[in-house]
Amino acid sequence: MIQKMSQTNAEEIAKWHYEAPYDFYDMINDEEDLHELLYERGDHYFEVLENHDCIGFYSIIEDDGQIEIGLGLRPDLTGKGYGKEFLEMLLEYISLNYEKKKIVLSVAAFNSRAIRLYEKCGFKRIKSFSQTTNGSIYEFIKMELCR
Repeated sequence: MIQKMSQTNAEEIAKWHYEAPYDFYDMINDEEDLHELLYERGDHYFEVLENHDCIGFYSIIEDDGQIEIGLGLRPDLTGKGYGKEFLEMLLEYISLNYEKKKIVLSVAAFNSRAIRLYEKCGFKRIKSFSQTTNGSIYEFIKMELCR
C-alpha cells in the first residue's frame, strides 16, 4: 500500500543504515535531506507498506512540466531482486494519480546497481552533473523515462 508518509515512518526511515558504498543514502549523512524528510516533506513523500510494515518510500515532485521521483527501499531488502517491482509500483501509482508528464530521476554515478535497474525499466541517461551533498561534491546522472 502507498500512502502519504507518517511522522512515525519518517523517523524510522531516518535511522535506516545501508552497507557501504550505499551508506551514501543514509539520511543522517545529509542534514538538508534529513530535515526535509522529518519536517518539510509536505505532500511529496509517500511510505510503502507491506503487512503494516514500512518497506520503502517514494518522493514525487511535480515541477516545470515534469515529475521528479526519488525512492528508497529498506536496507535489508536491497540487492535481493525487489527493485524492479518496487519501481514499477511507483510508476503505476504515478500513472493513476498524476497527469501524464515526463518522469525524471537523479542517481549517484557510482550506483551502477540502481542505474542498471532504471535502464531495465525504460529510463535513459540524459546528462551528468555535479552536486554538493553529504559534505562533498558528487557526480550524478539525470535519467528520463522513455516509453
